Amino acid sequence: MNCYCGNNKTYNDCCEVFHLNQGKTETAEQLMRSRYSAFVIANGDYLMQTHHSSSRPTSEKEAIIQWAQSVDWIKLEIINTTKGLKNDNEGTVTFNAYFYENGNVEIIHENSAFIKENKTWYYLGYAKN
Repeated sequence: MNCYCGNNKTYNDCCEVFHLNQGKTETAEQLMRSRYSAFVIANGDYLMQTHHSSSRPTSEKEAIIQWAQSVDWIKLEIINTTKGLKNDNEGTVTFNAYFYENGNVEIIHENSAFIKENKTWYYLGYAKN
């Protein structure tokens, strides 16, 4: 089975590596994909750990886990990336995350901002246009 994030690798060879190494990804897109997989398996610790401290919703962790478990995740679609490569310190990833909720297909569409500090990528939140 392919990884939840849509790559042609297994979860063990793809996002699980990042889930086990505290989010040490090389690119913002890898972090985005691993965060999507963390939503699929409701890994709240990873979601908090990879969310930048300036915008981390620590008090919402349990609610995020409960919501992630209450929906059926379908797929992640990466639409665009800007910067966010190994030698960058910031970047954005535009994506659609599809899921079933209450019998309906829903879509999260977001242009996410990422920042790298001390060689580690973090999710900041919505990117300003």
